Amino acid sequence: MEQTAGALLIDTRTIAQRSRDGAIPGALIIDRTVLEWRLDPASSSRLNEAVDNNIRVILICAEGYSSSLAAASLQDLGLVNATDVIGGFKAWKDSGLPVLKQK
Repeated sequence: MEQTAGALLIDTRTIAQRSRDGAIPGALIIDRTVLEWRLDPASSSRLNEAVDNNIRVILICAEGYSSSLAAASLQDLGLVNATDVIGGFKAWKDSGLPVLKQK
């Protein structure tokens, strides 16, 4: 996924949640347990997109609770543009935004 057009949308929900509720088209899937390693520009396990502390990251979880904590954790690492979706995937879906049904 290319960062040039805007923010990285990162879905931290479990595979069971995505299978049951659907996926967000174009979202990166990163397990919450490895999120900081994948997005910290100083980490040897970082994603290619994690080029510096200015990358724009929007996190989404099921209802917006764990993504808020994760965004705060990323900000503590220096990722000043980390935020989350208020209300999580539930709010995303309830707003009529695109959802792919899993098979």
